[in-house]
Amino acid sequence: MPELPFSRRAALRGIGAAGLLAALTGCGVPAAYVPEDRRQGPDRSAGERSLAFSNWPLYIDTDDEDEQRRPTLDAFSEKTGVEVRYSEEINDNDEFFGKISPALMNHQQTGHDLVVVSDWMAARFVRLGWAQKMDRSAQPNVAKYLDPQLRSPAFDEARLHTVPWQSGITGIAYNRKALGREIKSVKDLWQPDLAGKVTLFSGLDESFALLMQGNGVDVTRWTEGDFHRMCDQVEAMVKKKHIRRFTGNDYTSDLSKGDVLACQAYSGDVVQLQADNPDIEFVVPEEGAELWAESLLVPNLALHKANAEALVDYYYDPAVAAELAAAVNYVCPVPAAREVLAASPDKKTAELAANPLIFPDDEMRGRLVVARDISSAERRSFAKRWNGIVGL
Repeated sequence: MPELPFSRRAALRGIGAAGLLAALTGCGVPAAYVPEDRRQGPDRSAGERSLAFSNWPLYIDTDDEDEQRRPTLDAFSEKTGVEVRYSEEINDNDEFFGKISPALMNHQQTGHDLVVVSDWMAARFVRLGWAQKMDRSAQPNVAKYLDPQLRSPAFDEARLHTVPWQSGITGIAYNRKALGREIKSVKDLWQPDLAGKVTLFSGLDESFALLMQGNGVDVTRWTEGDFHRMCDQVEAMVKKKHIRRFTGNDYTSDLSKGDVLACQAYSGDVVQLQADNPDIEFVVPEEGAELWAESLLVPNLALHKANAEALVDYYYDPAVAAELAAAVNYVCPVPAAREVLAASPDKKTAELAANPLIFPDDEMRGRLVVARDISSAERRSFAKRWNGIVGL
């Protein structure tokens, strides 16, 4: 099977947004926190029935006969009269941050009403005061149906400024038939029979939590010492050539071709891989795995905030959430959508309701945690250490 065309969490990153922020500040652009009362400008939603929504490629349902049509968005426009100007312009969190941060720093409009970024990047927007608080009184579906495990991350308690678009799990994928044994633990990756047949993610934010969990660390409150112990371990495995390489989304190709037997992987990718190769399995290790999300937020001074909030709530209707989940195969942040899919007359669609990589069961959920983010103070030195290992 060819590698999957895109994965929203697999881009290689360097010092990243912290470096961009420092560079912009050095050019005379003030990196100032924006207080809550200065984030919202005049809202034109009532008179302008439109909104600008920016997302990642391949992250929404499309019509089988016309990929330019997006059935759920079309239904929203028909229902509300709000025209959605949808763009797939987000290809990398840091790149997008660099694109719109000058406007946000200077208290200017970005041209975006609603965007989707990974939660570690959403955390940066929230800390800088660059995301508006949503009006939850206008979002009854969010209040009722949002997955309890995603309701209150450390960076945005009570989810006042962000709402998950889709979620996922960073775990281990492996070829059970080719390996000839089960993988149950992160520590199983370091067994001699996998020498030269293991890949890890190159991105620091994508990789660190699972590897720390393999050392028994509570990643909701990990420390600098935990980070460096993990790096020491990985560095030793690189020098022994146990780790074949560090990857972006091309891990899917390596696994499919048999060049690797086990790797760090995202649950949504593996659902698609398994359609062509049932020997590929996804594991939430005994020590646990990271539950992550990519979230919707409304940037400061957005011109159509109320329209954006209405669209967010629309996607939390279980019927709409089910349609989106059936198309993208990530962990659905609306557990109630499971019943909708189960009742589908289409057998393949109904089977998705029983897939724990889309709707984790209670046993799996017991091993999933939302990791503490890397703080801005930690990021520069931690990225330098990690990128040094990746480049060995």
